[in-house]
Formats: sequence, structure tokens, C-alpha cells
Amino acid sequence: MTSRQNIGTHTFQTSFGKILALKENGIIKAKSIRYAHSERYQKPTPVEPSSSEIIFPEKTPVCPQVISPLIERMIGTTNVESFDVHESTQYLSVYRPEDFTEKKKLPVVVWIHGGSHEIGCGDLPTSDPADWVKEQKIIVVTVSYRLGLFGFLGGDENRPPNLGLLDIVEALRWVKNNINGFGGDPENMTLLGQSSGGDVIAHLMVSEGAENLFQRVIIQSAPLGLRHHRQKMSAEFLKKTEHLKDETDVLKMMDGYRNFVPSVFKYGLKAAMPFGTQYGFSPLCNENEVVGKWKQKAGKIDVLIGLNDNETALYLKTSEQLNKYLGKGFGERIMNKTVQLTTETIYGKPARNFAENFSQAGGNVYLFRIHSTLKTNYLGAAHCVDLPLIFGNEPAWKSAELLKGIPWEYIHENGKKLRALWAEFARNGSISDHSERPKILELRKI
Repeated sequence: MTSRQNIGTHTFQTSFGKILALKENGIIKAKSIRYAHSERYQKPTPVEPSSSEIIFPEKTPVCPQVISPLIERMIGTTNVESFDVHESTQYLSVYRPEDFTEKKKLPVVVWIHGGSHEIGCGDLPTSDPADWVKEQKIIVVTVSYRLGLFGFLGGDENRPPNLGLLDIVEALRWVKNNINGFGGDPENMTLLGQSSGGDVIAHLMVSEGAENLFQRVIIQSAPLGLRHHRQKMSAEFLKKTEHLKDETDVLKMMDGYRNFVPSVFKYGLKAAMPFGTQYGFSPLCNENEVVGKWKQKAGKIDVLIGLNDNETALYLKTSEQLNKYLGKGFGERIMNKTVQLTTETIYGKPARNFAENFSQAGGNVYLFRIHSTLKTNYLGAAHCVDLPLIFGNEPAWKSAELLKGIPWEYIHENGKKLRALWAEFARNGSISDHSERPKILELRKI
């Protein structure tokens, strides 16, 4: 556990303006910099450079959302007092090692958080990149963007879809234009996303306006199996929430839309994620064009894509109702088979297809899979288990049921090796056969 020491401030002189940052334990963090503004259901407008010093807010801005009881239990409770709810939540934070030489610009990793396009933000303790930044001497930028009703539902000119995607494009433009002032290399940028954040990154690869804003992508646990034929579901969900669109009380909006989520369950597995990127609307192409567009990026973007071995255990094995019938004996075998099948359908086969298509088109692509080697944790390598491996930060994960029965030494030992590999990919787009692999990782170039 890191002790709090050497706390101070640092001012970055950037083309965007003077930015006040917090200096602590070998890390300099410029927190919650606003990169864009927006009105409800409107495209983001970039923020202009400032002549006055830019000071980080006391609380972390977050898009209105409903707290997930599952995430609270499995990952950790949310300290709501430390967040400021705001519809226009276009903010980013920059992490840089304090130990830095001006002569060499650092590779930049841009973190796009997950949460089913519905919950989360860029600055959560469970995805604090300080350990990774210090170990590997990289810069990590964390991005917040509009979610749910505000960012990932729409279908007409009054409520355009993909606004959260457009927010992230603006964030990437900001990073490209300003990261040099933090010591980062704007020509060496890697996007890292987990879950719906990985889904976003796959679609940023083919988004109009995102060309040349990044060189590499790391896509972890993207539910690409849920991306198909969502048009009818999205249109129905949009229509049923129409009466909420002008509600001034965002908390009422949150309570209101949840009432209609069960109505789209008839659409099958994809209804597990009612919000999402929508084909045929800016900045995306039509659905039947997307595979071809991905292939066109071969040779232009390096790809590292993969999943955890037991992704859906996070949802299935934590269900009290399912465990009542499938918790022991033959029922347990049925449960394990169901986890295996749904993991392959939603995550495994789509990642493999993506990698193989990209490779066949001449692309540089690696495919990975994270396994569990312990019997002491009933979930195995479930969805989100890659987060503590990549980000570390033991205090943030100490109460997580996701890691129950897993010693932190196991997480740290495997995580440090994984962080080194991911940083190696971020630096040059490749991973040497001689680089040390953690035992939990299966990795191959396609």
C-alpha cells in the first residue's frame, strides 16, 4: 500500500493554457480538464484555449447514471459524495510520471472506460493508472463522456445517436493537439478500452473524423457479439423513453428509463446492453459495411484484442436465482457450460473473427486470453478481472467480491508482467517473443 507523501502541485505550460496539476507519490496528475461542452442531445463543441490558469474541480464530474448493485458488490462501493453529476461530462485527466526527461517524448495511452455505455466515468479508483504510469514511464489519459440517454440512445435529428462516440473523438483531438505540453508523443497514441469501452474503440477505428488520431488499439472484453441488428431494439427503446427527453430533473430521467428496460428483453442477448453505438448514423457507416471498413485499417492501426476466459460468470454465477437451481452438482456443470457458451458468443468468437479478418487483410494483430490458475475463487477469470491486473491500486480493490479468495500478491505478480507487455505494445505496436508472460496469459500474433 502506497503511503501519502511528497504531495504538491505542478503547472503544465501547454498550448491549451496553464494547467494546475497534483503531484503525489511520483505521479503528476492534471485532473478533470474540460475538453468540450454540449447542450442536451447536441454535438460537442471543443473548448477554446484559456489565458487564465486551469484549476481542477474539487469533485469528479460524472454523467447522470443509476448505480449498479452488481458492480457495487463485485467491484466496490461508490463514494457518491466525491462526484459531481453533470450532463455535459466531457472531461479528461492526464497522468505522467514525475521522473521525466524532456528530451524524449513518452508514449500515450488513452483509457476509455466500460460500463455498458450506461455507467462509470474516466476517473474511478479501480482504474487509477498511477502504478502503471510509474512502472512503465508512459502517459495515461482517462476520458469521461456522455452515457445512456445522453450519449448512446437516439435515432432522429432531435435525439441523435452516437453522441458519446463524438465526445470521445473530440477528446482524442484535444490529446493530439495538447499532449506535447505534458511530455507526450502525439504520434504515438494507443487507445485502451474494456467492455463497452472496447466496443467504442473498435468503432472509433472506423469513425468519420477519428482518422490519424491514434496508431494502436488495445481492446479488452468487448461485447462485439451484441453489436448486430440492434436497430429495432434501439428504435423501440427510443420511443418508449420519448416522454423523458425534456425532463429537467436528471434523477427522474434515470428512474424513468429503467422502467422500460424489461420491455426490450424480447430482443435476446443484445438487450443486456440496451444502449450502444448505432450504425447508419454519424460518425458510423451502415452495419453491412463495417467489416470492410475494419479491413481497410489493416496496415494503419496495430491491434491487441482479447478477453477473459469466464467473462459471463460475473453475471451468471452471481445471480441468486440461478444459483438456487444451478449452484451444485449437475446444476453446477450446467452453469459452467452456460458461462462457456455465452462467453464465446458475446466475446470469444467475435474477438477471434475480428482478429482473423484484420490479419487476412494484412493487419498487425495480437489475440489474447486471460485464464485463472486458482481454485479459490468461484468466478474464475470473469468480466472485469483484467482491471486490477492493468491498473493495480490494491486499496481500491480490497473489498471487491470479484477477487474473493485471490491473494493480492497473485494479482500484483501477474499484473506487473501484463502491464509491461501492454506498455511494450503501446510503445512500438509489437510484443517480443522473449518478453516475459504471466502464467495467466495466452497471447499469440495472428
